[in-house]
Parts: sequence; structure tokens; C-alpha cells
Amino acid sequence: MKAVIVTEPGDPSKMTIGEVPAPEPGVDEVRIRVHATALNRADTFQRRGHYPPPDGESELLGLEMAGVVEETGDGVVDWSEGDRVFALLGGGGYAEEVVVHKDLLMAIPPGMSMTDAAAVPEVFLTAYQALHWLGRLDGASRVLVHAGASGVGTAALQLVRSAGATAIATASAGKHDVCRRYGADEVVDYRNEDFVEAVDEWTEGRGVDLVVDFIGAPYFHKNVLSLAVDGIIVQLATLGGATVDSVSLRDLMAKRVHLKASTLRSRSRAYKVRLTEEFAAHALPLFIDGDLEAVIDSVMDWTEVSRAHERMENNENAGKIVLRVVD
Repeated sequence: MKAVIVTEPGDPSKMTIGEVPAPEPGVDEVRIRVHATALNRADTFQRRGHYPPPDGESELLGLEMAGVVEETGDGVVDWSEGDRVFALLGGGGYAEEVVVHKDLLMAIPPGMSMTDAAAVPEVFLTAYQALHWLGRLDGASRVLVHAGASGVGTAALQLVRSAGATAIATASAGKHDVCRRYGADEVVDYRNEDFVEAVDEWTEGRGVDLVVDFIGAPYFHKNVLSLAVDGIIVQLATLGGATVDSVSLRDLMAKRVHLKASTLRSRSRAYKVRLTEEFAAHALPLFIDGDLEAVIDSVMDWTEVSRAHERMENNENAGKIVLRVVD
């Protein structure tokens, strides 16, 4: 089969489409003909040699896909040839075919396109985990979402809104309308405004109950200042740096801060299955109702994968960049 191959670690030009062995499904697995996949920051890190896949996962790039069932293992009874499915992956999405455990698959909702479906699994499952499992989101929560126009950011804002909670987001000035469209009650230009001051004004001095952060070290102290007492910081990435200087434990204790750092790709299959099943039961119907939607920045043919990576690394996208594998 054809797949995107990283010829050597480096910039986007190091990717090409070549031939690799097609995967064979095990007894509890399903082979999918991939119609679309989508970019994630992790793909760009893996391409540069900084983020290897967990043991047992495909070495190919791609953490999500949408496609059609082609073959099922002997232990699979819930899926049949021709079913339209999508899923979170540990790797392997940038390919014509992928093998997925049967319990990690979700049925694509009626009326949803393959390109939209491919843009859902990674960002929405990440956001759902951060907000509901780690952040204890409820209808009274006040949430600060950093990188609000990113894939996970727009997913998080929609989930906050669907829970009846409120959100303030950070984003560059040109992406504020996107944040507001998907649920932000207030948006801060992180380049020219102080989000601590904005949070203080927005919450009338009470602070936010939950911070969802991808930036890391440069935002840590400001995140603490932005929190209400007993507030939660969910740390999902460290795009700005991982080492925080001069942390005062007393500052954390004064606000009874809960710091929860999390990844998803390296979680156990059992954890991902439980998360997938809960999301499918509680959140997936909201796509049918129109309360949630895939946020697409652009759709490119997968032969343009290098240009797609460049767009993401230049921070030009608002929402997901999707790669179309089948027209």
C-alpha cells in the first residue's frame, strides 16, 4: 500500500509517498480503507525525530482517520465490511490502510463527511478527557482555554458551551472570531494583552476554575494567578518550554491548585476504549444535533502533506488541517 514516509528526521520536505507493507488485522482488529486523516502537532514532532510512537504502534505518522471497513478479524462481530468508521490512532493514519482494535472504532454519524470525521477523534477526545475527566467541568465552570483557535482549542470551547459553562480564550487577533464562533465568551490577544488582567476583569476578581494549557513554562505562573481557589490546571503540551523557574509551593498551596499533566497517545488501550465509549455515548450525538462540529481549516490532497505541515508549523491554521486520501 501507499503511505507517507519520513525519509529522514527533519523539515517537511523529508516526507514523500512510497510503498510499505499493508497491515493485517488480528483476531480483534479491523482493517480500514483510509479516506481521510488529519494533522496534529505530534505529527510534526515525530517527523523531526522527537516523538516516537509507543511500543507496538505503527511507525507511520497519523493519529486519526476516517474510512470504510474492508476486513474484520475472526473475533469481530460489531463491525462489517462497508461500515463508515473513524478512530483515534497510536500511529499509521497517513496511509491507504490501517488496522484498528474493534473497540476503538466509532461509527461516523449520518450526514458527516469523511473529511469532517477525520478531524474529530484526536482533538475532541483530548478535549473531552481534559475537561470532563481531569477538569471536573460542570455548568458553573469558568474555563480559560489557551490556543483557542487550535484544533483542541476549538473542540474544548464547543464542549464548554455544550456543558452550559463559560470560557475565555487566548489567540492571536486574527483568530478571535473563530474562538467566539465556537464558544468563547471573551478572547484575549496573547501578543498584546495580559490574559491575567483579562481573566480578573472577566471573572470580577474570582478567577477561573479550570485552565487548559498547551504552552507550558511561559504561562505557568500566569495560569496560577488566573485560577480561583481549588482551581485546576490541565497541562496537555509544552509548546513554549517545559522548565518552570522559581515555583513557590506556597503560591500553589494558597489557592489549593490542582495541577494535572496528561498525555493521550501513550495511554493504555483500556483507557482509550473507555474514553472512546463515553465520548461516543455522550458527545457524538451532539454532532447530529449540530451542537458540536468539526472545525476545518483546510482540506488538502495527501500528496500535499509537506505544505500541510508547513502551514501548521507556521501557525497559519485555525482548526484542523485534513488530508484527503480518497477523493
